[in-house]
Amino acid sequence: MDGTRAETPDPRGLAALILGASLLGFAAMLVRWAAPAGPLAVGFYRMAIALPPVAWLAWRARGTARAGVGRARLWAGVAGLCFVGDLWMWHSALHHTSAANATLLVTLAPIWVAVVSVAWLGARLRRRFWLGVILALAGALVLGLAKGARWGTGLGELLGALASLAYGAFTLVLGRARRDLSAPEALFWVVLCCTAGFGVLGSAQGEAFSGYPARAWWALAGLGLGVQVVAWWLITWGMGHVSTNVGAMGLMTQPVATVILGWLLLGESVRPMQGLGTLLVLAGIAACAFAPPAAGKA
Repeated sequence: MDGTRAETPDPRGLAALILGASLLGFAAMLVRWAAPAGPLAVGFYRMAIALPPVAWLAWRARGTARAGVGRARLWAGVAGLCFVGDLWMWHSALHHTSAANATLLVTLAPIWVAVVSVAWLGARLRRRFWLGVILALAGALVLGLAKGARWGTGLGELLGALASLAYGAFTLVLGRARRDLSAPEALFWVVLCCTAGFGVLGSAQGEAFSGYPARAWWALAGLGLGVQVVAWWLITWGMGHVSTNVGAMGLMTQPVATVILGWLLLGESVRPMQGLGTLLVLAGIAACAFAPPAAGKA
């Protein structure tokens, strides 16, 4: 399903997408706990740990050969390479700026998805959708400021902005792959390409792949099994049941989840600004969910 189809999103797909994006709220915390593992090593182990269970899910979901599957696998592979770029830059940004800054800038991805959908895919997005985008981005800004997002040296912020471009490309390409692949199959090819990509880049950069403390290994296991398998299976399944634009907006649940998890697990207080930001993000997602694209080019 792509971003140009005029239909109301499947509530089950939207619910799975939002639940998966909420579980992504653990990612920033786990990346920090994985230190001293570098950003590429974190990406490699996140994918390598996820690969066996994802391969098993894909094997169980295998079906008869279908037309277009080969091209869809290629799209899924390209999505994996985009995800490598996204995670590499986002993990690097976390070492140069605050988690609030890095997470806030990645939420620009829906803007890039919407622009590409309109400019190149012929989507006609309704005014209510653009209003939802504005509300959600305003909410993300409020959340980021409440969590301490401030302009730093500029390097971390630049990496976060570039990560949002890669994230937007990943969302678009994954949506294309899901038109002909099941969620487990698409996720398998994404994870396989990511494992290879992070392994090659990490070796080329000379990152250490061993010698970590026990806490780092537990954090890597959490990233691989909890985030990459569970969260991304839900997201990948949901992406096959909603438009790409709505899918990109649903992923903005992540900063909301980060606030809630910080309150539940770390005892962080929730300030009024964070409550306002959460409401704005959720209102924006709701507005986009009920404003499917108007009929345009197929």
